[in-house]
Amino acid sequence: MDLYKLSFNNIRRRKLRSSLTMLGIIIGAAMLMALLGVTAGLTTAIQDETNAYMYDVAVTPAAGTGSYLMDNQTVSQIRNRSDLYDFREVTMFSEDVNGTQLYVEGVNNWKDVKVINGTQGVVISQATVEKLGYDIGSKITVKGQELTVTGITKEAQAPYIYVNQSTVRQMADNKVSAIYAQTNGDPKTVADDVEKQVTGVSAETKSEKVNEIQEMTGQALLFMGIIASIALLVGIISVINTMLISVMERTKELGVLKAIGFTNWEIKGSILFESGLLGFLGGFIGVVLGLIGIVVIANLLDLAEYIPGMMPLWLILGVIFGSTLLSILAGLYPAIRASKLNVVEALRNE
Repeated sequence: MDLYKLSFNNIRRRKLRSSLTMLGIIIGAAMLMALLGVTAGLTTAIQDETNAYMYDVAVTPAAGTGSYLMDNQTVSQIRNRSDLYDFREVTMFSEDVNGTQLYVEGVNNWKDVKVINGTQGVVISQATVEKLGYDIGSKITVKGQELTVTGITKEAQAPYIYVNQSTVRQMADNKVSAIYAQTNGDPKTVADDVEKQVTGVSAETKSEKVNEIQEMTGQALLFMGIIASIALLVGIISVINTMLISVMERTKELGVLKAIGFTNWEIKGSILFESGLLGFLGGFIGVVLGLIGIVVIANLLDLAEYIPGMMPLWLILGVIFGSTLLSILAGLYPAIRASKLNVVEALRNE
């Protein structure tokens, strides 16, 4: 008699119980796959967004100034510094339009704004279309200047309008929200000098910003992993319960197997194979559902381009292997208990 075939038959005989056991593993594996995958994709998206600016130092108004914009005199002081070059300015402000806060942002490189409909020039976010009813060709008056919408993007979740930086700066009385620049020296030293020598500004290096973002996304990844792991652990506990009940119900059957010559190791192998099979099938189905969840969530968050990065091979194999291994370990105690059954007592069991 093939013990592995016996394990298959035992799972098949108890379809409902086996299905419910696998369901716990499926839910845990799917959550682990989806949460870690989406978080990894968001991490990549944020890092790409940060790296896209290609700067050493970012200068913004200091928190204590009470303003989100730097005047022309402050901008000139920063631009005239010999230790800074390759400047990139960004101006952003908000305007109340029909009771809704509309954010106006200057664009230096239109490649950074993904226009899904229309052309570059005056591009509004999908949220602006939904909340304010604007569309291509609509007229929007901002700071007394009439703008004609030329395109729509899904980039922002809030009502945004993207216009050329020179135009936005002019509308903001020649003021700037942030200045990004390269340095001739050590970025940290230059940033400290800028804060000391230019009144009312805060300077931060790219490495500091990247480290801050990486720390935040790392914590998010860890938190999501813990939540999903708890769900998987609940599924593994159900494996222990199922295998213990299975051993109790099959006491006489296991006694017969031992009586006809099956060794303790073969009995253990049968139980471990059965629990491992439950874990493998649950993990595999969970990964498939997790991948489907990743695609759905990525499209809802407009992160479709990051989908391949949300499905790393190491994560897929790790979840399946982890589910299988944990299930085998979960079946260890029931397997040892089954192998220690006394043949005579087992045969007497009703």
